[in-house]
Amino acid sequence: MKTYYFAWWNVENLFDTEDCPDRPDYLQSRLRRVLEGWTEAVLDQKLNQLAHIILKMNGSAGPDLIGLCEVESKAVIDKLIGKLRAAGRQYTAAHHPGNDNRGIDVAFIYDADLFTFEGLFHFEVLKRSATRDLLQINLKTKPGNHPLLVIGNHWPSRRGGEYGSEPYRIMAAETLSYWMERIFEIRTPNIPVIVMGDFNDEPFNRALTDYALSSNSLTRVRNARIPRLYNLMWPVLGAADGTFYFNNFPVVLDQLLVSRGMLLANAPIRLSTFSDGSYARVEKFPEMVSGGMYPDPIRFGRPASGVYNPQTGYSDHYPVAMMVEERG
Repeated sequence: MKTYYFAWWNVENLFDTEDCPDRPDYLQSRLRRVLEGWTEAVLDQKLNQLAHIILKMNGSAGPDLIGLCEVESKAVIDKLIGKLRAAGRQYTAAHHPGNDNRGIDVAFIYDADLFTFEGLFHFEVLKRSATRDLLQINLKTKPGNHPLLVIGNHWPSRRGGEYGSEPYRIMAAETLSYWMERIFEIRTPNIPVIVMGDFNDEPFNRALTDYALSSNSLTRVRNARIPRLYNLMWPVLGAADGTFYFNNFPVVLDQLLVSRGMLLANAPIRLSTFSDGSYARVEKFPEMVSGGMYPDPIRFGRPASGVYNPQTGYSDHYPVAMMVEERG
């Protein structure tokens, strides 16, 4: 039996210093103002900070796959991969340029020695303009040759208020649910699917429960005739933990979910647990945690923003991780 460590992390504004050729001119102009002072030295330090945490994951072996959001381009992801050479991995990036007004995308880094890449699908959630995206990559394990689909999400933010912005996250949830139906129809209801992302909602919010059809019931998801998802993050809620802190209050915005195909006893690719029996955990390494009253993550920030911690900061989100096992 082989085990895999999968992670997700909102890395907080990972921008390059060069203009991205996939971005329209009006967006590049806006980003130049926001990124004033974002030099090669600043980017290099940001990459060092992110790589330090990623290399500590999985018992310092590095993740087998990590989903990322708030990355500008494949070029800057490749720079991050360059910082991960210490893991001795054949890390490869999967990315599709989007049109988000902030210039941030979803991407994956995976070990090409463990997985064969078979393609990707990309969809943008629209308001008046494109905002955030869903990115699916199709993989097969090596040498088992078992299919595995991974869908990364970065849903619209709560800017404008949680409830005023909620319809946009419901749109994203409906898109994800429709996407899952097509996967079940085209492939099989038992194909293993991992859904990960920064959903900007918590597991109990209706965008996730009523529209993405996620649940905290293994039995309900396992026996469902429609594509429900099992949300691994409910115990994190019960522990009063958080992946993000808003006004010093912990919220679980970053989540990991799986399809029924990963919950069946005879599944070749199935959900596993950490040594403590948990399905998922927040990777809250000590150096990431602020020394104040609340255990919120230390942001890296930007020189032009009100927050900038280049020596001690990482991101405004904590990573989350899960274990997967392969049989046969």
